[in-house]
Amino acid sequence: MDKPFVRKDLVEVKQSPIHGRGLFARAAIPRDTVLGVLKTLPAKGDGPYVLWLDDEGHERYRVLCDLRYINHAKKPNVAYYEDLTVVALKNIKAGQELLHDYGEDWS
Repeated sequence: MDKPFVRKDLVEVKQSPIHGRGLFARAAIPRDTVLGVLKTLPAKGDGPYVLWLDDEGHERYRVLCDLRYINHAKKPNVAYYEDLTVVALKNIKAGQELLHDYGEDWS
């Protein structure tokens, strides 16, 4: 796995109209741009900022970097991948909030 990093030139943490804090595009982000590689620790339980990489919850990670502020939406513009990268799914305009679909259990 690559060394953890966050593209601070492209993203910033701000107050979110969706939930608490969110991660926003600081500049226009082209589709397929890697926004970072998660800094994580293995997690045994669930909780804030715990990412499940499988449906059974066997692969859980507590996200320790700013990428943890990506909020949920049914129409995501970014995705977490199994190699712990976060990638833009579409072109994202400066100022837009970065959103991932965390699945059916999120409302």
